[in-house]
Formats: sequence, C-alpha cells, structure tokens
Amino acid sequence: MVDSVFMAELSWPEFKQKMDENVIVFLPLGATEQHGPHLPLSVDVVLPTGVCERVAHEVNGIVAPALPYGCRSQPKTGGGEGFPGTTSLDAHTFSLVVRDVVRQLVQSGVRRLVLVNGHFENYAPATEGVDLALRELRRDGITDVKIVRLAYWDFITKETLDRVFPNGCPGIELEHASLMETSLMLLLKPALVMMEKIPSDGPAHFPPYDLSPVPENFVPASGVLAVAHGASVENGRLLFDEHVERIVAALHEIF
Repeated sequence: MVDSVFMAELSWPEFKQKMDENVIVFLPLGATEQHGPHLPLSVDVVLPTGVCERVAHEVNGIVAPALPYGCRSQPKTGGGEGFPGTTSLDAHTFSLVVRDVVRQLVQSGVRRLVLVNGHFENYAPATEGVDLALRELRRDGITDVKIVRLAYWDFITKETLDRVFPNGCPGIELEHASLMETSLMLLLKPALVMMEKIPSDGPAHFPPYDLSPVPENFVPASGVLAVAHGASVENGRLLFDEHVERIVAALHEIF
C-alpha cells in the first residue's frame, strides 16, 4: 500500500480500504489569488493543504485534492479582482463545486469530512454548498455523514497573536499577504517567498462601507492589506503548530 495521506496518491482499492476504516477526509478550500509581489498566487492552496497534511498525520486521515479556485476576491479581504492572475469563481458557481465534490466523496464512502478553508471569501458559499449536498444525500437515503467546516486561522490563541503582533493584530481580514501568511509560507514553501520584494505601501485604511465600482486607490497598489515586515520562520512555526494542535483537539472532540 502507498504510504501517503494524500488521496490523489492512492489507488481506488486503497481509498476504499480507508473508507472501510472510516478515516477522516480533509478537503482544503483554496483560491488562485494575488498575494502581493513577494508571495505566489497559490498561497490560499498551500497553507490549508499544509495544515490538512499535518492534521491528517495526527488523526490518521487523508487529504483530498484542494479546490484551487475560490469565491470572487473582495477588495477589503483579498485585494479584489483587478490584479492579474487572480482567477475566481462566482459565489454560486463555487457553492455548486463544493456541493458536487462533497456529494461525490460521500457517495464514495466518506462519512467524516472536514472542509478547511484557506480563502476568506469561501466560507459563506462553502456553507451553502455543504447544505445543498446534504439535501441531496438525505434524499438518497444517506443520513450518517458528519461534515465540519473550519478556517485554520481561527484556531489561534490571543497569547500567540500577542507574541506574533507585539503592537496589536490588525485583524484577520486585513492579514492578506501580510505577516501571518508570509510567515507560514516561509515555513512551508520558503523557495516561493521573495522577502526582498515585501512592499511598504500598507496598511490599508478602508471605510465602513463598500462601493461599486471599486474606486481607484481603494486598495494598496501592492495588494498587501496590512504589513508583511516582521514575518519569519519562527512566527510561522508558532502559528502553524498552534493551528494544528487546536484543530486536532477539536476533531477529537467532534468525532
């Protein structure tokens, strides 16, 4: 048998054996989105996949292929759609993709499924997709499935945030391409981080409302919403280890 936590590296009989053992399956929800001049477009795939891999090792689970396209990027959380390379799905389309993947996984025998979000805008349409899938599965007589939805960045303590941000955390929604994501990428994919290109045109200062169309200069030109200076492997390890530890604890409680 292939010794891998990645579903895509298993044969179908190996996958079936995992389902017979009722293992937890993780589905990373990513995006292809700008993350400033110093990070790759794949950040929102790399980070949740990395968390899923580590947690899967801890709980004897497997990781399904990540969804590489996410719900449409918004200016105040991801910089918006105006940056070359950002390739998004409409919310309705994304919810239907989630519905189809969840439904197919369950029909293949998955009964314990964890959706791990890596892109802020995915959360609401992912919830819709899960609800649609469960509606169809119940219609087909499948009622013994349990699905967890989470965002890895929610599994962090104030004490750790205070260590990473001695001057105060700007808020998770503004941490796009900033200190946290840069630190985690330095830990997981250091070859893809160009520290010398970290910009200094942030942090963004958004009004308490949205405008359509988006005004010029609404978002920092770099696409970095807060500040990435201060990112380090040490901060990445501190964040990553706590994400994993707290998610594992939550799953032991749930399952």
